[in-house]
Amino acid sequence: MRNALLIKRRKTRQIMVGDVPVGGDAPISVQTMTNTETTDVDSTLTQIRRMEAAGVDIVRVSVPTQDAAEAFKLIRSKVRVPLVADIHFDYRIALRVLEFGVDCLRINPGNIGSEDRIRMVVDSAKDKGIPIRIGVNAGSLGKVLLRKYKEPNAEAMVESALTQIDILDKLNFQDFKISLKASEIFMTLAAYRSLATQIDNPFHLGITEAGGLRSGTVKSAIGLGALLMEGIGDTIRVSLAADPVEEVK
Repeated sequence: MRNALLIKRRKTRQIMVGDVPVGGDAPISVQTMTNTETTDVDSTLTQIRRMEAAGVDIVRVSVPTQDAAEAFKLIRSKVRVPLVADIHFDYRIALRVLEFGVDCLRINPGNIGSEDRIRMVVDSAKDKGIPIRIGVNAGSLGKVLLRKYKEPNAEAMVESALTQIDILDKLNFQDFKISLKASEIFMTLAAYRSLATQIDNPFHLGITEAGGLRSGTVKSAIGLGALLMEGIGDTIRVSLAADPVEEVK
């Protein structure tokens, strides 16, 4: 159609999550996350294989403990889809999954301890060519930001992201993507729009706690659709309180 809307995508750096390019001129990739206990290897593998059959591009797996890291090693060896390890606070777990063949780390550098610990993780990721995902969530902003802004808002989310980005910049690490998630759609939109004018790293889009299958799909469609129409977004997840395979469909 001659009058079809042409979307001009935001120009970003490109990173590689396994064999999946994210950012640049790459197609927008679809992600989801397992909701099994990672230490239950059989259940996790079964779920990931169902995700693969549904067409997922990237899968995130929670790795909160050393036992989960050992399970991740086995899981990584048995699936082909790129895996992102969600690391909470323990830098030692990040170092272990880097040795186990992880395709991307989901961490906030400021949460994993001293500068030396951060440097160890970042240097290992750099040596292995593994990207990092910085994940900012309005529901878990730091106390300093909450005192400053009184409540979670887009400005606080952007400042949190820039603080984490500054840590990586000082370590000369640029292979990262960023997510800015809130359960409130307009807060999420404002945060992404603001940060998009300040950096050129790829964005992971999502609405936190979007809801059940029907309500969550509608809520995510509104938020993600608005950003994608503006050319913002390089990889997406439709977060649902449902079977994660439905997030892919």
